[in-house]
Amino acid sequence: MAQKSRIVECIKLALEKGLLEERFSISDVRRVCKGFAKDTYPNFLPKHRVGNKGGYTEYFIRHKDRKYSLLKEFSS
Repeated sequence: MAQKSRIVECIKLALEKGLLEERFSISDVRRVCKGFAKDTYPNFLPKHRVGNKGGYTEYFIRHKDRKYSLLKEFSS
């Protein structure tokens, strides 16, 4: 399994602490995972969603409501 990025670790911790709901938006991540570059927030989640065209590690599912969920394999 690929090593998780710092932002994925931050999202995981925020989920465990109840700071993020199971489905979260980019702005939710920006609110609870501070300290990343401004462009990280709108770029990282879509880039690492299931079915991304770049072949990047898939960490998230993107739902029809444009919110994301962390894949179960990365939440433990």
